Amino acid sequence: MGEMVLAGYGMDKAVRSSVSFETPCGRLLRKLEQIWTEIGEREEDKDRMFLELETECMRVYRRKVDSANAERSQLRQSLMAKEAELKVLVASIGEITPKFKVDEKQSLKEQLAKVTPLLEDLRSKKEERIKQFSLVQSQIEKIKAQISDHNNQHDNGPVNHSKDNHDLSTRRLSDLQAELRNLQKEKSDRLQKVFIYVDEVHCLCSVLGMDFAKTVKDVHPSLHGANSENSTNISDSTLEGLTETILKLKAEKRTRVSKLQEIVGKLHKLWNLMESTEQERRHFTRVAAVLGSTEEEITSSSVLSLETIQETEEEVERLTKQKASRMKELVLKKRLELEDICSNAHMEPDMSTAPEKITALIDSGLVDPCELLSSIETQIAKAREESLTRKDIMEKVDRWLSACDEETWLEEYNQDSSRYSAGRGAHINLKRAEKARILVQKIPSMIDNLIAKTFAWEDERSVPFLYDGARLVAILEEQKLRRVQKEEDKRRHRDQKKLQSLLLKEKELIFGSKPSPKKTSSFNRRTSSHHPNGNGAGFMTPVPRRVSAGSATPELLTPRSYSGRYNNYFKENRRLAAAPLNFSTVSKEDSMSSFASISGSEPDSPLVLH
Repeated sequence: MGEMVLAGYGMDKAVRSSVSFETPCGRLLRKLEQIWTEIGEREEDKDRMFLELETECMRVYRRKVDSANAERSQLRQSLMAKEAELKVLVASIGEITPKFKVDEKQSLKEQLAKVTPLLEDLRSKKEERIKQFSLVQSQIEKIKAQISDHNNQHDNGPVNHSKDNHDLSTRRLSDLQAELRNLQKEKSDRLQKVFIYVDEVHCLCSVLGMDFAKTVKDVHPSLHGANSENSTNISDSTLEGLTETILKLKAEKRTRVSKLQEIVGKLHKLWNLMESTEQERRHFTRVAAVLGSTEEEITSSSVLSLETIQETEEEVERLTKQKASRMKELVLKKRLELEDICSNAHMEPDMSTAPEKITALIDSGLVDPCELLSSIETQIAKAREESLTRKDIMEKVDRWLSACDEETWLEEYNQDSSRYSAGRGAHINLKRAEKARILVQKIPSMIDNLIAKTFAWEDERSVPFLYDGARLVAILEEQKLRRVQKEEDKRRHRDQKKLQSLLLKEKELIFGSKPSPKKTSSFNRRTSSHHPNGNGAGFMTPVPRRVSAGSATPELLTPRSYSGRYNNYFKENRRLAAAPLNFSTVSKEDSMSSFASISGSEPDSPLVLH
């Protein structure tokens, strides 16, 4: 409007006078014209000053137009830049945002006001996304560095990932997070493996008595004294170092176990040899347990330490020196043990290690006492083994001897005239006698079974079965012969009694009276003393039986009495066992002659064995 007024003042006066002065500029121009008129300015000067004023106003308006154009251009550029940035952000973040459209009807400022909040939201999302990417990528790089053992490069500050800012999509973020999870799992697995290896190293060092801290620090300093999982090194080199350390420790453990077991084996032998007390062994109880244990079972602290092994070696050396001074006593003690085993099994001990020979050899120094001891221990082992093979036969021998004892008791019981009296314990003896009669009837079958068993034992081993130095078969066969002879003597005695009864009856018929009591008693005495081995009733001496300790052992009372009589019996054939036994029968004439010999106080004719 001012520009129009000034343009009006630039015209001629007729036109200028017709310009409206109702506007503020018009009123000012009118006031200015009045002032100039009062001053007396010429019209030419007024026209010139109005022209200058018009020119100055034109410059002001021009500046305003230029400024407005510049602002419009700036707004358009800003709008275009924001639209471009908006597109870049949408492409970078990958967000699905409503498409921005330019509305020509809206002013530039309205369009900017519409796009600016959307752009700010995307910028904030981008910043947040960058932080997420930076965090994930930092963790990835850190774990990779821990695995590759190059984590020092991350100590100076965060890693710059600006080169990857062009792709901040959720898909790429998901890929990075998946990669991070895999690395975290690998880290966890490695960390667990490191802990397992370190625990194993700790156990091995504890058993071997080694410095655990120094051992693991030699692999990596972070393996001891670490306060958190992040400070524990999990690189390949650390795992390889731990593996090599474990292999070395296991090899060392294997060597020490072998060495200590050898030492403990010697220690056990010396303990048993020296008969060490429990108090003396107590100090080495943990070490002694190594002997029967595997490598995995040996877990006691410092049980395989060098100090423990050295201490055990010193104990073995001490006992070895002590053993040398007590060897003679130990050898004689082992000999007594051998004699006890042989005595219980009724075997003869090896006379090459008799006590007097042992004493002479040790005193002369010609033989090492350890060799003698080893020889006797070998004999003890063989004696025990043979005793086990003889066990079945020896049990049968014991039952046979028990039956012989019962037979002897039964014979004594039958000779007791008061056995049927109503005295105290008579019923018990009656029951025992009944059982004894049944048992005595089994003695022949017992002997036959024993002979068969003994023959089988001898055939299997090609050696004679000796009982206290005598061959058991010879003893049994002689006992068998004596039982047959005893039965024959009993039969003859019964025949003689019958013959005596007939003679008495004949005398009564001839003489008409009984013999005087004095003659009868004399006859009975002669009859009872007829047999040298008789016991007054025509019975033989009781069969072999076991005799209590300290009592005298009569000839042929037990199998032990046959010692030395049948040592060469094994070379003979089994003629007595196979051939039948034929005894001569006693005729009536023999009986008469026997009675005559009794009257004449002559002994019986001997029994003939064909």
